[in-house]
Amino acid sequence: MAACPSCYKLKCPSNCIAGTILHQGNMWRESLLLLAAGLSLSLAKPPIHPLSTEMVDHINKMNTTWRAAHNFQKADYSHVKKLCGTFLKGPKLPVMVQYADNVWLPKNFDSREQWPDCPTLKEIRDQGSCGSCWAFGAVEAISDRVCIHSNAKVSVEVSAEDLLSCCDACGMGCNGGYPSAAWEFWTGEGLVSGGLYNSHIGCRPYTIAPCEHHVNGSRPPCTGEEGHTPKCISMCEPGYTPSYTQDKHYGKTSYSVLSEPEQIQMEIYKNGPVEGAFTVYSDFVLYKSGVYQHVSGSMLGGHAIKILGWGEEDGVPYWLCANSWNADWGDNGFFKILRGSDHCGIESEVVAGVPK
Repeated sequence: MAACPSCYKLKCPSNCIAGTILHQGNMWRESLLLLAAGLSLSLAKPPIHPLSTEMVDHINKMNTTWRAAHNFQKADYSHVKKLCGTFLKGPKLPVMVQYADNVWLPKNFDSREQWPDCPTLKEIRDQGSCGSCWAFGAVEAISDRVCIHSNAKVSVEVSAEDLLSCCDACGMGCNGGYPSAAWEFWTGEGLVSGGLYNSHIGCRPYTIAPCEHHVNGSRPPCTGEEGHTPKCISMCEPGYTPSYTQDKHYGKTSYSVLSEPEQIQMEIYKNGPVEGAFTVYSDFVLYKSGVYQHVSGSMLGGHAIKILGWGEEDGVPYWLCANSWNADWGDNGFFKILRGSDHCGIESEVVAGVPK
Protein backbone atom coordinates (compact mmCIF):
# COMPACT_ATOMS: atom_id res chain seq x y z
CA MET A 1 0.00 0.00 0.00
CA ALA A 2 1.36 3.43 -0.92
CA ALA A 3 1.65 6.27 1.56
CA CYS A 4 -1.18 8.86 1.45
CA PRO A 5 -0.40 12.52 0.91
CA SER A 6 -2.78 13.36 3.82
CA CYS A 7 -0.40 11.57 6.19
CA TYR A 8 1.96 14.56 6.03
CA LYS A 9 -0.70 16.43 8.03
CA LEU A 10 -1.29 16.18 11.75
CA LYS A 11 -4.42 14.01 11.45
CA CYS A 12 -4.20 10.86 9.31
CA PRO A 13 -6.66 8.02 8.81
CA SER A 14 -5.57 4.81 10.54
CA ASN A 15 -5.39 2.87 7.28
CA CYS A 16 -3.15 5.58 5.81
CA ILE A 17 -0.77 5.38 8.81
CA ALA A 18 -0.54 1.60 8.44
CA GLY A 19 0.16 1.99 4.73
CA THR A 20 2.87 4.53 5.42
CA ILE A 21 4.60 2.20 7.90
CA LEU A 22 4.43 -0.66 5.41
CA HIS A 23 5.77 1.59 2.64
CA GLN A 24 8.68 2.82 4.79
CA GLY A 25 9.50 -0.78 5.74
CA ASN A 26 9.71 -1.71 2.08
CA MET A 27 11.95 1.28 1.41
CA TRP A 28 14.33 0.28 4.22
CA ARG A 29 14.40 -3.30 2.91
CA GLU A 30 15.24 -2.09 -0.61
CA SER A 31 17.96 0.24 0.73
CA LEU A 32 19.55 -2.59 2.71
CA LEU A 33 19.51 -4.86 -0.35
CA LEU A 34 21.17 -2.14 -2.46
CA LEU A 35 23.79 -1.54 0.24
CA ALA A 36 24.54 -5.27 0.46
CA ALA A 37 24.85 -5.48 -3.32
CA GLY A 38 27.21 -2.50 -3.34
CA LEU A 39 29.35 -4.02 -0.61
CA SER A 40 29.59 -7.35 -2.41
CA LEU A 41 30.53 -5.55 -5.62
CA SER A 42 33.24 -3.54 -3.86
CA LEU A 43 34.57 -6.71 -2.27
CA ALA A 44 34.61 -8.45 -5.64
CA LYS A 45 36.49 -5.56 -7.34
CA PRO A 46 39.23 -4.10 -5.15
CA PRO A 47 40.66 -0.67 -6.09
CA ILE A 48 43.24 -0.66 -8.87
CA HIS A 49 46.78 -0.29 -7.51
CA PRO A 50 48.18 3.08 -8.68
CA LEU A 51 51.44 1.58 -10.02
CA SER A 52 49.89 -1.48 -11.65
CA THR A 53 49.54 -2.57 -15.27
CA GLU A 54 45.77 -2.40 -14.72
CA MET A 55 46.01 1.32 -13.95
CA VAL A 56 48.20 1.93 -17.02
CA ASP A 57 45.62 0.14 -19.19
CA HIS A 58 42.74 1.95 -17.48
CA ILE A 59 44.23 5.37 -18.29
CA ASN A 60 45.19 4.51 -21.85
CA LYS A 61 41.70 3.16 -22.59
CA MET A 62 40.31 6.61 -21.76
CA ASN A 63 42.04 7.87 -24.92
CA THR A 64 42.85 11.19 -23.27
CA THR A 65 45.58 13.68 -24.29
CA TRP A 66 48.45 11.63 -22.84
CA ARG A 67 49.79 8.10 -22.58
CA ALA A 68 50.61 6.17 -19.43
CA ALA A 69 53.41 3.66 -18.86
CA HIS A 70 55.42 2.20 -15.98
CA ASN A 71 57.90 4.62 -14.40
CA PHE A 72 58.23 3.01 -10.95
CA GLN A 73 58.15 -0.75 -11.48
CA LYS A 74 60.57 -1.35 -8.62
CA ALA A 75 59.40 1.19 -6.05
CA ASP A 76 57.24 1.18 -2.96
CA TYR A 77 54.22 3.46 -3.15
CA SER A 78 55.50 5.14 0.03
CA HIS A 79 58.53 6.30 -1.97
CA VAL A 80 56.32 7.89 -4.62
CA LYS A 81 54.25 9.72 -2.01
CA LYS A 82 57.36 11.08 -0.36
CA LEU A 83 58.53 12.69 -3.61
CA CYS A 84 55.68 15.21 -3.39
CA GLY A 85 57.24 17.50 -0.80
CA THR A 86 55.92 20.94 -1.64
CA PHE A 87 53.62 22.86 0.69
CA LEU A 88 51.07 24.63 -1.51
CA LYS A 89 49.39 27.95 -0.77
CA GLY A 90 52.27 29.07 1.43
CA PRO A 91 53.83 32.52 1.96
CA LYS A 92 53.81 34.72 -1.14
CA LEU A 93 56.64 36.81 -2.52
CA PRO A 94 56.00 40.29 -3.97
CA VAL A 95 54.29 40.04 -7.36
CA MET A 96 56.21 40.93 -10.51
CA VAL A 97 54.03 42.21 -13.35
CA GLN A 98 55.43 41.80 -16.85
CA TYR A 99 54.20 44.49 -19.22
CA ALA A 100 53.49 43.39 -22.76
CA ASP A 101 54.95 46.43 -24.50
CA ASN A 102 55.74 45.21 -28.01
CA VAL A 103 56.31 41.65 -26.73
CA TRP A 104 55.37 39.02 -29.28
CA LEU A 105 54.90 35.60 -27.72
CA PRO A 106 55.50 32.67 -30.08
CA LYS A 107 53.06 29.76 -30.29
CA ASN A 108 55.82 27.38 -29.16
CA PHE A 109 58.80 28.20 -26.94
CA ASP A 110 61.53 25.99 -25.52
CA SER A 111 64.25 27.53 -23.35
CA ARG A 112 66.65 24.75 -24.37
CA GLU A 113 66.50 26.01 -27.94
CA GLN A 114 66.43 29.71 -27.04
CA TRP A 115 69.62 29.51 -24.94
CA PRO A 116 71.53 26.51 -26.35
CA ASP A 117 74.82 27.49 -24.66
CA CYS A 118 73.39 26.93 -21.16
CA PRO A 119 73.82 23.20 -20.41
CA THR A 120 71.71 23.08 -17.21
CA LEU A 121 68.59 23.73 -19.29
CA LYS A 122 68.88 20.19 -20.64
CA GLU A 123 69.69 18.59 -17.28
CA ILE A 124 67.35 16.30 -15.35
CA ARG A 125 68.18 15.80 -11.67
CA ASP A 126 67.13 13.11 -9.19
CA GLN A 127 65.90 14.06 -5.72
CA GLY A 128 66.20 10.46 -4.46
CA SER A 129 63.91 9.31 -1.64
CA CYS A 130 63.50 12.83 -0.27
CA GLY A 131 60.66 15.34 -0.48
CA SER A 132 63.05 17.99 -1.80
CA CYS A 133 61.23 18.90 -5.01
CA TRP A 134 60.71 22.43 -3.64
CA ALA A 135 64.50 22.85 -3.55
CA PHE A 136 65.16 21.16 -6.89
CA GLY A 137 62.66 23.26 -8.84
CA ALA A 138 64.33 26.36 -7.41
CA VAL A 139 68.00 25.53 -7.98
CA GLU A 140 67.32 24.16 -11.47
CA ALA A 141 65.69 27.43 -12.59
CA ILE A 142 68.30 29.50 -10.71
CA SER A 143 71.12 27.63 -12.43
CA ASP A 144 69.55 28.32 -15.82
CA ARG A 145 69.03 32.00 -15.04
CA VAL A 146 72.61 32.52 -13.84
CA CYS A 147 73.78 31.30 -17.24
CA ILE A 148 71.14 33.18 -19.25
CA HIS A 149 71.70 36.52 -17.51
CA SER A 150 75.48 36.23 -17.91
CA ASN A 151 75.11 35.56 -21.65
CA ALA A 152 76.44 32.03 -21.04
CA LYS A 153 79.67 33.33 -19.45
CA VAL A 154 78.79 31.73 -16.09
CA SER A 155 77.64 28.12 -16.19
CA VAL A 156 77.02 26.58 -12.77
CA GLU A 157 74.96 23.83 -11.15
CA VAL A 158 73.53 25.53 -8.07
CA SER A 159 73.50 23.15 -5.10
CA ALA A 160 70.21 21.52 -4.10
CA GLU A 161 72.07 20.16 -1.07
CA ASP A 162 72.94 23.65 0.18
CA LEU A 163 69.36 24.88 -0.12
CA LEU A 164 67.78 21.70 1.27
CA SER A 165 70.01 21.52 4.33
CA CYS A 166 70.58 25.17 5.23
CA CYS A 167 67.28 26.96 4.68
CA ASP A 168 65.49 26.60 8.02
CA ALA A 169 62.75 29.02 6.96
CA CYS A 170 61.98 26.92 3.88
CA GLY A 171 60.11 24.20 5.76
CA MET A 172 61.15 20.73 6.88
CA GLY A 173 63.87 19.65 4.45
CA CYS A 174 63.13 16.17 3.07
CA ASN A 175 59.66 16.37 4.62
CA GLY A 176 58.62 19.33 2.51
CA GLY A 177 59.15 23.03 1.93
CA TYR A 178 57.99 26.28 0.32
CA PRO A 179 59.31 27.30 -3.13
CA SER A 180 58.86 31.00 -2.32
CA ALA A 181 61.11 30.68 0.74
CA ALA A 182 63.74 28.93 -1.38
CA TRP A 183 64.02 31.89 -3.76
CA GLU A 184 64.06 34.33 -0.85
CA PHE A 185 66.92 32.35 0.72
CA TRP A 186 68.89 32.66 -2.53
CA THR A 187 68.58 36.46 -2.50
CA GLY A 188 69.37 36.77 1.20
CA GLU A 189 71.91 34.06 2.00
CA GLY A 190 73.15 32.89 -1.39
CA LEU A 191 73.75 29.35 -2.61
CA VAL A 192 76.95 27.52 -3.50
CA SER A 193 77.52 25.21 -6.47
CA GLY A 194 76.88 21.47 -6.35
CA GLY A 195 76.18 18.79 -8.93
CA LEU A 196 74.40 15.47 -8.94
CA TYR A 197 74.94 12.63 -6.49
CA ASN A 198 78.50 11.31 -6.46
CA SER A 199 79.50 13.74 -9.24
CA HIS A 200 82.13 15.59 -7.18
CA ILE A 201 81.13 18.67 -9.17
CA GLY A 202 80.94 21.96 -7.31
CA CYS A 203 81.18 22.84 -3.64
CA ARG A 204 78.32 20.73 -2.23
CA PRO A 205 77.05 17.95 -4.56
CA TYR A 206 73.83 16.14 -3.65
CA THR A 207 74.43 13.39 -1.06
CA ILE A 208 71.12 11.47 -1.25
CA ALA A 209 71.55 8.52 -3.61
CA PRO A 210 69.16 7.93 -6.48
CA CYS A 211 67.16 4.70 -6.36
CA GLU A 212 66.08 2.18 -8.95
CA HIS A 213 62.69 2.86 -10.52
CA HIS A 214 62.76 -0.16 -12.80
CA VAL A 215 63.24 -3.91 -12.40
CA ASN A 216 66.72 -4.07 -13.89
CA GLY A 217 69.33 -1.63 -12.67
CA SER A 218 72.30 -1.06 -10.42
CA ARG A 219 70.76 1.47 -8.01
CA PRO A 220 69.21 0.50 -4.65
CA PRO A 221 65.41 -0.03 -4.52
CA CYS A 222 63.06 2.90 -3.90
CA THR A 223 61.58 2.13 -0.50
CA GLY A 224 60.75 5.56 0.89
CA GLU A 225 62.87 4.89 3.97
CA GLU A 226 66.00 6.73 2.86
CA GLY A 227 66.51 10.43 2.40
CA HIS A 228 66.96 12.03 5.81
CA THR A 229 67.67 15.75 5.49
CA PRO A 230 71.45 16.34 5.25
CA LYS A 231 73.18 18.55 7.80
CA CYS A 232 73.97 22.15 6.92
CA ILE A 233 77.74 22.24 6.49
CA SER A 234 79.32 25.60 5.68
CA MET A 235 82.24 24.15 3.81
CA CYS A 236 82.93 22.61 0.42
CA GLU A 237 83.87 18.99 -0.17
CA PRO A 238 87.63 18.26 0.12
CA GLY A 239 89.74 19.49 -2.77
CA TYR A 240 87.23 22.04 -4.06
CA THR A 241 88.17 25.69 -4.43
CA PRO A 242 87.18 28.50 -3.89
CA SER A 243 85.95 28.47 -0.29
CA TYR A 244 82.30 28.01 0.72
CA THR A 245 81.79 31.75 1.26
CA GLN A 246 83.51 32.71 -1.97
CA ASP A 247 81.51 30.16 -3.96
CA LYS A 248 78.13 31.72 -3.13
CA HIS A 249 75.78 32.88 -5.87
CA TYR A 250 73.14 35.45 -4.97
CA GLY A 251 69.83 36.64 -6.35
CA LYS A 252 69.11 40.33 -6.79
CA THR A 253 65.34 39.93 -6.54
CA SER A 254 62.83 37.12 -6.01
CA TYR A 255 59.12 37.37 -6.74
CA SER A 256 55.83 35.67 -7.52
CA VAL A 257 54.44 35.62 -11.04
CA LEU A 258 50.76 36.32 -11.67
CA SER A 259 48.71 33.25 -12.52
CA GLU A 260 47.63 34.57 -15.93
CA PRO A 261 49.26 32.31 -18.56
CA GLU A 262 50.53 35.30 -20.57
CA GLN A 263 52.35 36.66 -17.50
CA ILE A 264 54.11 33.33 -16.97
CA GLN A 265 54.97 33.14 -20.68
CA MET A 266 56.45 36.63 -20.71
CA GLU A 267 58.49 35.90 -17.58
CA ILE A 268 60.00 32.76 -19.16
CA TYR A 269 60.49 34.49 -22.52
CA LYS A 270 62.38 37.42 -20.97
CA ASN A 271 64.27 35.83 -18.06
CA GLY A 272 64.33 32.05 -18.42
CA PRO A 273 62.67 29.10 -16.65
CA VAL A 274 60.58 29.51 -13.51
CA GLU A 275 59.62 27.24 -10.63
CA GLY A 276 56.03 26.04 -10.54
CA ALA A 277 54.08 23.79 -8.20
CA PHE A 278 50.86 21.83 -8.51
CA THR A 279 48.73 19.13 -6.91
CA VAL A 280 49.87 15.65 -7.94
CA TYR A 281 47.42 12.79 -8.37
CA SER A 282 48.45 9.16 -8.65
CA ASP A 283 47.88 9.02 -12.42
CA PHE A 284 50.65 11.62 -12.96
CA VAL A 285 53.18 9.08 -11.67
CA LEU A 286 52.45 6.97 -14.78
CA TYR A 287 52.93 9.79 -17.32
CA LYS A 288 54.95 8.88 -20.40
CA SER A 289 54.03 11.22 -23.28
CA GLY A 290 51.49 13.76 -24.47
CA VAL A 291 49.83 16.58 -22.54
CA TYR A 292 49.02 15.49 -18.99
CA GLN A 293 45.69 16.23 -17.38
CA HIS A 294 44.30 14.49 -14.32
CA VAL A 295 41.87 11.70 -15.24
CA SER A 296 42.10 9.10 -12.47
CA GLY A 297 43.49 8.38 -9.02
CA SER A 298 43.75 10.03 -5.63
CA MET A 299 45.75 13.07 -4.52
CA LEU A 300 49.34 12.48 -3.41
CA GLY A 301 50.42 16.00 -2.42
CA GLY A 302 52.10 19.15 -3.69
CA HIS A 303 55.01 18.92 -6.12
CA ALA A 304 57.41 21.55 -7.46
CA ILE A 305 58.99 21.47 -10.91
CA LYS A 306 60.74 23.71 -13.43
CA ILE A 307 58.66 25.27 -16.23
CA LEU A 308 60.85 26.00 -19.26
CA GLY A 309 58.48 26.57 -22.13
CA TRP A 310 55.09 26.09 -23.74
CA GLY A 311 53.39 25.01 -26.94
CA GLU A 312 50.51 23.09 -28.49
CA GLU A 313 50.24 19.39 -29.27
CA ASP A 314 47.33 18.26 -31.47
CA GLY A 315 45.64 21.55 -30.63
CA VAL A 316 46.06 21.08 -26.86
CA PRO A 317 47.99 23.93 -25.13
CA TYR A 318 50.69 22.85 -22.68
CA TRP A 319 53.48 23.92 -20.36
CA LEU A 320 56.83 22.20 -20.92
CA CYS A 321 58.30 21.13 -17.57
CA ALA A 322 61.34 19.37 -16.13
CA ASN A 323 60.78 16.91 -13.30
CA SER A 324 63.37 15.77 -10.72
CA TRP A 325 62.60 12.03 -10.70
CA ASN A 326 65.54 10.98 -12.90
CA ALA A 327 65.68 10.84 -16.71
CA ASP A 328 64.05 7.38 -16.76
CA TRP A 329 60.74 8.92 -15.62
CA GLY A 330 58.25 10.29 -18.15
CA ASP A 331 59.55 11.72 -21.41
CA ASN A 332 63.28 11.45 -20.57
CA GLY A 333 62.57 13.32 -17.34
CA PHE A 334 60.40 16.03 -18.94
CA PHE A 335 56.61 16.32 -19.21
CA LYS A 336 53.85 18.48 -20.63
CA ILE A 337 50.82 19.61 -18.64
CA LEU A 338 47.62 21.34 -19.73
CA ARG A 339 48.05 25.13 -20.03
CA GLY A 340 45.53 27.93 -19.64
CA SER A 341 43.04 26.57 -17.09
CA ASP A 342 45.22 26.45 -13.96
CA HIS A 343 45.02 22.67 -14.16
CA CYS A 344 45.90 21.13 -10.77
CA GLY A 345 46.99 24.63 -9.74
CA ILE A 346 49.98 24.70 -12.13
CA GLU A 347 49.60 28.45 -12.79
CA SER A 348 48.94 29.57 -9.21
CA GLU A 349 52.31 28.90 -7.55
CA VAL A 350 54.90 30.30 -9.98
CA VAL A 351 57.99 31.95 -8.47
CA ALA A 352 61.20 33.30 -9.95
CA GLY A 353 64.02 35.80 -9.48
CA VAL A 354 66.91 37.60 -11.14
CA PRO A 355 70.56 36.86 -10.28
CA LYS A 356 73.05 39.50 -9.15
